[in-house]
Amino acid sequence: MDQNTFTILALAFLVAVCIGAAGFVIMGAKGEKSNKRLARVSRGPARGMADKKAHGSSSDAHGPRRRQVQETLKELEEKQKAEKARLTIKLRLQRAGMAITPRTFYIASAIFGVVTFIAILIGGLPIGGAALGAFAGGFGVPRWFVNFKTKRRQAKFTEEFANSLDVIVRGVKAGLPINDCLKIIAAESSEPVRTEFADLVEGQAVGVTIEQGLQRVYERMPLSEVNFFMIVLAIQAKSGGNLSEALGNLATVLRERKKMRAKIQAMSQEAKASAGIIGALPPGVMLLIYLTSPDYMSLLFTTTTGNLIIVGSLMWMGIGVLVMKKMINFNF
Repeated sequence: MDQNTFTILALAFLVAVCIGAAGFVIMGAKGEKSNKRLARVSRGPARGMADKKAHGSSSDAHGPRRRQVQETLKELEEKQKAEKARLTIKLRLQRAGMAITPRTFYIASAIFGVVTFIAILIGGLPIGGAALGAFAGGFGVPRWFVNFKTKRRQAKFTEEFANSLDVIVRGVKAGLPINDCLKIIAAESSEPVRTEFADLVEGQAVGVTIEQGLQRVYERMPLSEVNFFMIVLAIQAKSGGNLSEALGNLATVLRERKKMRAKIQAMSQEAKASAGIIGALPPGVMLLIYLTSPDYMSLLFTTTTGNLIIVGSLMWMGIGVLVMKKMINFNF
């Protein structure tokens, strides 16, 4: 394989990755819109019925409490929307559990990009291909690593969070105040629950309310489980009620969600294995044919038509793999 052919293949690979990433972003945006619409639909009728019941009959004794609960939920939603609008690299690093500053992250990204640029130039590619590789290495790879760390940390938090709620339930039933229960979680739980609750306890020691502390926890750990916990405590603080029963029901719900998630993963393994086999077949067959009949496959590398076929194949394979990945990932 000569240098021109290698250059064309490398550029084709970069183009395929860029096109596939763009398609994945577009599909992800559509998924977010559909999720927002589902949440809006599921929220709307319940609110409308609550408003009718609250305002329709003045003799309803639960009307003021319903209105208070609705106002509390509305305030929490507005705060969460405001926090989502200002997602910074500092907050991304906190969510990933990385104890570095944004300046250090930018410096490391720049160094990685320069190293990638030099390595591609040494490999014999032109400056244009080296610039694309440096952009992918300096801008894409570090952020991908941060997202990977964030997802893994959130998964660990979800696994341990229901057990932490059980500690609060048992402590409240035994007569302990909720602050002491939070201290037990901060001292005895495993990471990353221990770190998040330790920050919550430290904030309470300097005058931060539990609602504000949980809002900060939700900023660093934007999970549905944390949101449920925050809503239960906020409603209980303003409207009263049996806290141990509410948190016990919440722990049960979180465990059922965990079981459902594990069930979905088990049922989707067949589809994932099929997708992996389908995605590996074309390059695998190509490699086997090249090893057995190199002259037959050399036309793809030595002719312009063959190079165009490789470029088109890489593009369509990248799009197909991303589509299959989107189809077999179940988010609920």
